[in-house]
Amino acid sequence: MNEHVDPKGIKSPAHIREESEDVGRNRSANPTMGDIINRRYSRRGFLGGSLAVAAIGATVSPMALLAAREAEAATPSSFDFTEVEAGVDETHHVAEGYDADVLLRWGDKVFADSPEFDPQNQTAEKQARQFGYNNDYIGFIPIEGADDRGILVVNHEYTNAELMFPNFATVEDGEVKLGEYTKELVDIEIAAHGGTIIEIRKVDGKWQPALDSRYNRRITGETETSLSGPVAGHDRVKTNADPSGTKVFGTLNNCAGGLTPWGTYLLAEENFHGYFGGELPGGHRETENYQRIGVPGGWYEWAAFHDRFDISKEPNEANRFGWIVEVDPMDPNAVPKKRTALGRFKHEGCETVVNGDGRVVGYSGDDERFDYVYKFVTAGTFNPDDRAANADLLDDGTLHVARFDEDGTVEWMPLVHGEGPLTAENGFESQADVLIETRRAADLLGATKMDRPEDVQPNPTTGKVYVMLTNNTKRTEDDLNAANPRAENAFGHIIEITETDGDFASTRSTWEVLVKCGDPSVAEVGATFSPATSENGWFGMPDNAAVDADGRLWISTDGNSRDKTGRTDGLWALETEGEARGTSKLFFRVPVGAEMCGPYFTPDAETLFLAVQHPGEEGAATFEDPATRWPDFDETLPVRPSVVVVTRQGGGKIATS
Repeated sequence: MNEHVDPKGIKSPAHIREESEDVGRNRSANPTMGDIINRRYSRRGFLGGSLAVAAIGATVSPMALLAAREAEAATPSSFDFTEVEAGVDETHHVAEGYDADVLLRWGDKVFADSPEFDPQNQTAEKQARQFGYNNDYIGFIPIEGADDRGILVVNHEYTNAELMFPNFATVEDGEVKLGEYTKELVDIEIAAHGGTIIEIRKVDGKWQPALDSRYNRRITGETETSLSGPVAGHDRVKTNADPSGTKVFGTLNNCAGGLTPWGTYLLAEENFHGYFGGELPGGHRETENYQRIGVPGGWYEWAAFHDRFDISKEPNEANRFGWIVEVDPMDPNAVPKKRTALGRFKHEGCETVVNGDGRVVGYSGDDERFDYVYKFVTAGTFNPDDRAANADLLDDGTLHVARFDEDGTVEWMPLVHGEGPLTAENGFESQADVLIETRRAADLLGATKMDRPEDVQPNPTTGKVYVMLTNNTKRTEDDLNAANPRAENAFGHIIEITETDGDFASTRSTWEVLVKCGDPSVAEVGATFSPATSENGWFGMPDNAAVDADGRLWISTDGNSRDKTGRTDGLWALETEGEARGTSKLFFRVPVGAEMCGPYFTPDAETLFLAVQHPGEEGAATFEDPATRWPDFDETLPVRPSVVVVTRQGGGKIATS
């Protein structure tokens, strides 16, 4: 939200974050995805595909339920596991025959000489050498091709002060109220952001951190990074502390991310606007730019103690965030680089794929209601035989934004200075201006307003791309017709893009709705899962996604809760091909209050890494009284965000017979 929110007020940062994503700052007249789906499918009139399933899945008659059970039994599934029962309780659950072990928790050691975690005596210096807070994206890079040794990379998105700091938050009338911030507390929060790079090894069949590894590293909100690409050195990113416009301290709100084909780690800066306070002077150059992106968000009190987060003192600092950050995990001394050619917006993640011609394509969603889907195509090609030759591949290429048309095609429109409306007459003096104001440039090109785009996951084996659309409760009745009957889309949906002839660099593709999410047994929800999906298999609010070694799609969720759906978030296996298309099965579920992130498979598909964010957040949770705790956890400590490693008992590939 654009207005400042007092962090000492009623709502915690997590609730403010959720509301901010719900605001929708896109004032353009571009059509929404709801408009497009409505027009397209109203013409087709329930012909085939997932819309035909809606008429079945949304029926609650006994005959329909019987038919669904028979379909479930008869439809072949590529996922071989016994489904977890959906629900809400204080622990995590994994499919029968699998182990789910906590690998890393907030505050755990990253180095052999890291201090022991003591939340009663925490400092920024200690936190900078410990595992950070709210782990989101996870990636794994084998070392020299080994199956039992590799580098784990983990994003730390944001902090929950009410769960982190003893005696800091109180509960008044059932709501959390934060206390008075100090510079010491702010500095701990800054140190808990960023990412962790840590070697892990299998010992007696179990993964564990290798604290003595030379690869281990913490990246925080203070780590020196550099700006590279078209924006580096531009006047709009110069500050008092950095008159060169090339050096930035820290990376923030790292949500999802990605790994490159040459083995580097991408951190996506998402809701960076929330860390800034203050006001711009009247008539400032950045006023419209900041309004479109939501700066200042005022979620935190960082601006009270660090001038760079006060836009009245450093009006250009916010332009130095909102980028994709590339880190070389093989070199602990490498300076992370903010790759500005990929655009500045609220990047949920950046998943890459090598195209048939050798160019690398990266997909990103702008995680806010009514914003857009993007892809970046490198100018150069990937060299699999020379890692160093790929070092700056992401600095040169073309960023595209998607327009979804009624005829089922996707037009990928280039955001290039001097083309179409992206000219000086519209305030774009250079490509740097286009990239700094990516959202406004996309507005002018007529991109399609999406229902909060999250992960965008390419499948290299099929040439298809999956777009997670978490929800859009701002969609109105005016968007609806018989083929898209949901106002206030609370549960989201998934779009499947088919890139033409498997060409991920194509500028014209086709699209289809894979599934509309929610409970199929409630007619007015209009969910479109296959009728073979059980009562445990449906989900809402798709967020992150992964494609395993067999080309199968896995979905993690954010937003399910006791009040909203009667179930927690989790990880679902979703069929995308054949008779079972649209069938979903629940594999793992998190404790109450937690969000499911990750997921990431090792190349041999025998290990699955999952991220459990903010467990215990639901309700009036504080450090002293979180809503839940992990089993067998030291009760003197708060519940902690964790990385969980899932393996099959007795070994073997996950969910494969």
